[in-house]
Amino acid sequence: MTTHETTERTDPPTFAEIRESLADAGRRYREIAALMAENEARARKNEARAMKNEAKAERGMAALQRAMAETDRRMRETDRQMKDTDRRMKDTDRQLKETDRQLKKTESYFTSQWGKLMESLVEGDLVPLLNGRGIAVESTQERRKGRRNGEHFEFDILAVNRRDVVVVEVKTTLRSEDVTRFLTKLSAFTDWLREYRGKRVLGAVAYLKSDSAVTTYAERRGLFVIRATGSSASIRNAEDFEPRSFA
Repeated sequence: MTTHETTERTDPPTFAEIRESLADAGRRYREIAALMAENEARARKNEARAMKNEAKAERGMAALQRAMAETDRRMRETDRQMKDTDRRMKDTDRQLKETDRQLKKTESYFTSQWGKLMESLVEGDLVPLLNGRGIAVESTQERRKGRRNGEHFEFDILAVNRRDVVVVEVKTTLRSEDVTRFLTKLSAFTDWLREYRGKRVLGAVAYLKSDSAVTTYAERRGLFVIRATGSSASIRNAEDFEPRSFA
């Protein structure tokens, strides 16, 4: 068995060894310094990135706050518009109700006037007026209506004798289109009311209000023109007027 013994060096290092040790220490120092610089640069870079992210987050938060503020403003504006719309709808509803009330009032007025005109003609004026024109009325009928061949018809007043039937259309306000429609009805009168076939069918329009052009048009088409004035009525046709027979 062989035993190796290690002995410690007791002689001082040489200059070359010292220089090599210093050089090695310098390299280590430089490596450590470079590593520290690299770490410091990385830390600065991370810090810059964090600051950038923080600034970006702040900008995002500011943008979000602006968006929320704008949304809130729009919601308030929408709420205001909805309240304004609701107010306008209520106002429109009120106006419609008022218009409906006025229309009903007007309708009631004209219905009342029309009824008074009908009453005046039937009970007092129509028979003597027609008698004065050579038509001796024996009976009158009001609101003669019915349906034949799928068509509905209605006539306000019929004044009848053995030879004639006078068909009277009553209007509070007489217009040209009323006259035209009445002439069409007269042309179909004996088709609807066949019991009057063989009689002379005459026509008359009675009214409270109209204008001269309309009454002239009615007279030229062969109709008696009867105007109500207050509690009485009068025939406006000329004395030599010859009524047209529609049968």
